[in-house]
Amino acid sequence: MSAPSLFTTVPEAPVDPILGLNQQFLADTDPKKINLGVGAYRTEEGKPLILNCVKKAEKIVDESGKFNKEYLPIDGPAEFYNASQRVLFGDTVATHGDKFTSVQALSGTGALRIGMEFIKRFFPENTTVYISEPTWPNHKNICTAVGMPWKSYRYYSRQQNALDFSGLIEDITGAPDRSVILLHVCAHNPTGMDPTPEQWDQIADVIRKKNHVPFFDCAYQGFASGDLDKDAEPLKKFVRAGFECFVSQSFAKNFGLYGERVGTLTVVSAEASVAKALRSQLKAIIRANYSSPPAHGAYVTQVVLSNPELLAEWKEELKGMANRIYDMRQSLFNALQQRGVHWPHVMKQIGMFSYTGLTPEQVQILIKKHHIYLTADGRISLAGLNTKNVTTLADAIVDAISTSTPNL
Repeated sequence: MSAPSLFTTVPEAPVDPILGLNQQFLADTDPKKINLGVGAYRTEEGKPLILNCVKKAEKIVDESGKFNKEYLPIDGPAEFYNASQRVLFGDTVATHGDKFTSVQALSGTGALRIGMEFIKRFFPENTTVYISEPTWPNHKNICTAVGMPWKSYRYYSRQQNALDFSGLIEDITGAPDRSVILLHVCAHNPTGMDPTPEQWDQIADVIRKKNHVPFFDCAYQGFASGDLDKDAEPLKKFVRAGFECFVSQSFAKNFGLYGERVGTLTVVSAEASVAKALRSQLKAIIRANYSSPPAHGAYVTQVVLSNPELLAEWKEELKGMANRIYDMRQSLFNALQQRGVHWPHVMKQIGMFSYTGLTPEQVQILIKKHHIYLTADGRISLAGLNTKNVTTLADAIVDAISTSTPNL
């Protein structure tokens, strides 16, 4: 008789709340089903989009003879991460660029992981990461995986469907000095509710007084306003003010390169002299994780960002995606308004997501009765809407509200 497996006591991990939802959607045979769960851009026809600038760049990569399939450097090609810095930091590259240490990462998730591992190794043992409540679930997963203690700071009031700014300020003021404060640069996931420029100034003041370390997550640059520079302004404001910080950057959304895993991690330091040591330690972390990054997506992105014509085309395509998402936001608001549901918070939010305020019970009505898939917290991806299904969603929301709240 063979010995029992070494793995019989391994429990099954819980299904990822977002990717598991997508599996449910794929298994649904209803022809009218709608997927508002996964945050991936879709066309008016509900199809994934490959940008024209990406197609042209791929042709250049394939035919130019300049690129091959050899290993990349551990930290990625300098041409790639330097071009990425220009997108992310804009005009501050000219004034502060010698203080930027960037490495290629496996999109935003990989950048966050590298950054958190660095903090775990080199920051004091009792350092805690403070994460907005709510946030993208993987933020907590990453901290837990590297053994970084984390706590939540208040960010959004479900009762008011608005930013809980006083709670935010109170919580980061109350955090121990030199805590790490995780901040979404723009198009906050999942709420779509960003601080105003004046509120960003107050956040910066508190962080400076408490000697906190900002860690910026920039996953949706260009998807908030359609303007890369405008969306990154909160980050640039901190850089101009002399903050040391970490920045994770993803090209998944704004290039449509979801499966290529293209991103960077940048450490902004107060002194250019520490850049060599920083790069060496970031490379050591990468080497022990995945050795070196994937090449194709980095080359494609590099070509677009380094070619003036392709760069201009990318910006126009990005603006077109952002505008379509905004049009769907407006259409949903209008459709609900026509049905007697007044949700002004939908129009105050920005970017790919809307934090609708639907309860878990109402979400289940949408999923089970109407075959409309969204996360349990009521977040929807507006990219999954189009002119054909937006009224279907509005009707389903009205039904869910009236069914779950008989006295409405």
